[in-house]
Amino acid sequence: MIRKCPTCGTKNRIPAGRLDQQATCGKCKTPISPMDTPIEIASVGMFEELITSSSIPVLVAFWAAWCGPCKAMAPELAKLARVEAGRVVVAKVDTESLPQIAARFSIQGIPTMLLFREGRLVHRIVGAQPASQVASQLGL
Repeated sequence: MIRKCPTCGTKNRIPAGRLDQQATCGKCKTPISPMDTPIEIASVGMFEELITSSSIPVLVAFWAAWCGPCKAMAPELAKLARVEAGRVVVAKVDTESLPQIAARFSIQGIPTMLLFREGRLVHRIVGAQPASQVASQLGL
């Protein structure tokens, strides 16, 4: 996963298994906090690496740019990522760009959120909801 240094802007690669930990910029040595924003999944390989290698639970939101409820859910996902940083990783899969991932998990409606622990699907939430309600349903 790529994290941008808040000081110098250098892109740093952080292994999925260390997203819950504070990292250090390879260039300027500034501390980089645990993942506190949703990760945009760019490929099937990136998705697989994240859900199988993450040392903490991964909440994956399935969405599309044309979906009104998905747009309404975006700030709630950002809030959840910020509040739960270091305890859960929030990721987003665009069902238009990566339909094979959506098909694999039988995503029928969006937004749909799936929670993975150690590579296994453990919880499913369908529909736009406030961050606090999502956290409550997931036991966070």
